[in-house]
Amino acid sequence: MAMILVICRLCEPSSELHIAEHLYRHTVLSDLLGVTQDKINDDRLYRALDQLLPHKDSLEVHLKNRLGELFGLEYDLLLYDVTSTYFEGQADGNYLAKRGYSRDHRPDCKQVCIGLVVSKCGMPLGYEIFAGNRHDCTTVKEIVEMMESRYGRADRIWVMDRGMVSEENISFLKEGKRRYIVGTTKGMLKKFAAELESDDWDNVYDGLEVKHCLSPGGDETFILCRSEDRRKKEQAIHERFEKRIEDGLCQIETSCLKRRCNPITIAKRVGSLLGRNSRASGLFETDVIKGADGRAKLLWRKVEAWRNWAQLSEGCYLLRSNITDWSGQELWNAYMQLTEAEAAFRIHKSDLEIRPVWHQKSERVQAHILICFLAYVLWKTFGQMCKGSGLGDEPRRIFEEIGRIKAVDVVLPTRSGIEIRRRCICRPTEHQSILLHHLGLVLPTKLPLAEKIVKTM
Repeated sequence: MAMILVICRLCEPSSELHIAEHLYRHTVLSDLLGVTQDKINDDRLYRALDQLLPHKDSLEVHLKNRLGELFGLEYDLLLYDVTSTYFEGQADGNYLAKRGYSRDHRPDCKQVCIGLVVSKCGMPLGYEIFAGNRHDCTTVKEIVEMMESRYGRADRIWVMDRGMVSEENISFLKEGKRRYIVGTTKGMLKKFAAELESDDWDNVYDGLEVKHCLSPGGDETFILCRSEDRRKKEQAIHERFEKRIEDGLCQIETSCLKRRCNPITIAKRVGSLLGRNSRASGLFETDVIKGADGRAKLLWRKVEAWRNWAQLSEGCYLLRSNITDWSGQELWNAYMQLTEAEAAFRIHKSDLEIRPVWHQKSERVQAHILICFLAYVLWKTFGQMCKGSGLGDEPRRIFEEIGRIKAVDVVLPTRSGIEIRRRCICRPTEHQSILLHHLGLVLPTKLPLAEKIVKTM
């Protein structure tokens, strides 16, 4: 039953009720697994969720070891990131369901946060579920200690984005002599203003440069990165928000001249305008005064020092690591592997449809996320098979193509009123045959039916 839940989540994500009443009967899973349609119902599928959840930790350890054996995976680089998934309904029975920062743009819904650890090729090692209002950086210590208790304290490198960074977390990683590569906040760039202005950058590829900078104590390395594409994007953002603020200030200024306005009201309007366009609010210095006639008067000017810094730092970001014997390019390449964790979340939310969560009980929600995790393991396993066969490591299109292969029932009536059924596999197209050949898969010509003879009299 657990296998049915995971395979259905991989091939056609849907609810347990839909699996029981519609999906299962339209597949050949009954013949492949030997579980007939009459044994599938939503109650049994729900009970399977309950039975599977206690085995979460042991499943993660087994899969990590097995996948490492199958594909020769290395776990020297661990990528950690956090996402969220939201609920439909009140979720009153789930103590983890809280309102918080929604990556799904659904702040109106309760949610849970999911912290996922993957290898540098995106193969999942484990995950944990946190309350929906939990801040990312507060989960780091818990995840690191959980992974170390499960897999041992090997000399691994932890890679995390700037949302995980706090001085407390950095101290925790240093105290345990753990190696790390993390992003930093934008404000930290100001400490390296002199290095930004110099010309001794190393070119990684056309449009991307890095610079290696040691910390004053020499125990950390900072990597300045400058991307031309990112610079153009940030420049366009600043220009757009600058125009919005300038137009808004001109409108407020005009309204002050046309009518008697309360200075407090005008100050609130200015604050609201700057708040809505915070990406360029530092460029403007504003003041609201009360004139001799009692009218509010708006004074504003542009701060050129802010503009100069923005132009210098556009497209730049800073990485931080305690690995001092790597080049800037090597550290940047390792940090960019975080895209594998982001890709894992995209697959969970698109192909595996982890959201929205309709379950209301805490244990059922955790079991639902576990099923999605196991389905993602199958996804990545098939991706590794595709990569080894020279078909790339993105199995989505191959799933779609192979999924078009159908099975048909050949019915042979007899004079005694008994129908003999034989389930046959349709001949694959030329394109499908090529894919199957590359993957080393052989289709059977027929499948054994759970019930071969059906009486019609």
